[in-house]
Amino acid sequence: MNVLGIIASGVAALFITVALAKSARRVALRPHIPDEPGGRAPRAEALRRTGGATAVLGIGTATGAALWLGAADDAAGSVGGLLAGAGAVAALGLVHDLKPLWAALRLAVQTAAAVLVVCLAGLSPAAGVLAVVWIVLVTNAFALLDHADGLLTAVGLVTAAGLLACAFVGGDPALALLPATLVAGLAGFLLHNWHPARLRLGACGAQFTGFALAASGALIQAAAPSGRAAWAALPALATVALADSALVLISRRRAARSPLRATDDHIAHRLRRVRVTVPGAAVLTALWAGVPVATGALVYAELLHPAFLLLPLAGTAAAVYALLRVPAYAPPRTSPPRTGSSRTAPSRTAASRATRDRTTTARRRTEAADAGAAFPAAAPATGVKGSAPGRGAPTGTARTAAGHPTVPPPPNGRPAEAATAAAERG
Repeated sequence: MNVLGIIASGVAALFITVALAKSARRVALRPHIPDEPGGRAPRAEALRRTGGATAVLGIGTATGAALWLGAADDAAGSVGGLLAGAGAVAALGLVHDLKPLWAALRLAVQTAAAVLVVCLAGLSPAAGVLAVVWIVLVTNAFALLDHADGLLTAVGLVTAAGLLACAFVGGDPALALLPATLVAGLAGFLLHNWHPARLRLGACGAQFTGFALAASGALIQAAAPSGRAAWAALPALATVALADSALVLISRRRAARSPLRATDDHIAHRLRRVRVTVPGAAVLTALWAGVPVATGALVYAELLHPAFLLLPLAGTAAAVYALLRVPAYAPPRTSPPRTGSSRTAPSRTAASRATRDRTTTARRRTEAADAGAAFPAAAPATGVKGSAPGRGAPTGTARTAAGHPTVPPPPNGRPAEAATAAAERG
């Protein structure tokens, strides 16, 4: 396959991905899409989550058209098996985006797809087993990077560029077909996946990207000349993805958490906790991935000694150690211990409340009695019947605390004049 055919395939993948992603974005952002019945997520969110299917269709269409036109020459079988395996993994990921599937089922399909690639590539049994394990491991490692806007897309683009360079240097341009379309397709999808992301890769796009990168690396290593240090250079291209997986597994092991439970403890999550923005986290991670990718490509091209690969590996180990010191989990909630005093507190509170109520009632009664005695009693007028000493007041007459009948005060508030008027009437 010539360079012109690879460029044409990349351009086709770019335009197809951009056109499909733009259409999917319009549908996803349409305001009148109703929520699904049963309290599930709205359909717009589901469309954003399955946006990676547009990248899969763009890359797969361009690569399949190039294979149909005979652009891969003798490597058509290997590239065709790689594309078929990546398509099967992407289809399973699309189903997982719509309805979550068991992890065992996903691993089984990924293993079957990796076996298909290895069989069509004609690898030996020992190399085939190692290639299958590598493909499944790297596929899931790259899929775990899809935890922030633009992160997996940027890292996948950098890694695909490194694989493209290694394929050209290795003298087998046919194996550069899928890395070239990956670079173009991911670049087109990054326009809609950058923060704030309108579309997401989801399990469909993430597993397709990881499988395509891992399988392409395995095929390039199998076809590498014997004099090249492909065994050391190509695995270095997946350094960041494997570092993120190691970071997650170590931190969850320390915190006694399940390794399969999704938690905010990945690279971008920890960078966010140290005040790095979402775009900044994607840029930093892509630059981090670019160092081992560039070093591996130079070592593969025999421009650097393989010992130089220890430098990015040591830097990655130091970065993982530093990120492990960033707290990723909230402290557990602890309830106050129950002691004997806390158990008796409700009874004591009830007793004190009852005592306080009784005291308040007694005080109110005393105040009411004092208020009744405070009214001045009018002196009994002479000659008025029923006012003689020793004779009781008429029935129904109010009395003071001393037993004398009370006289209501006049409207003008002068009791002496009222008594005088009563005596004159008598």
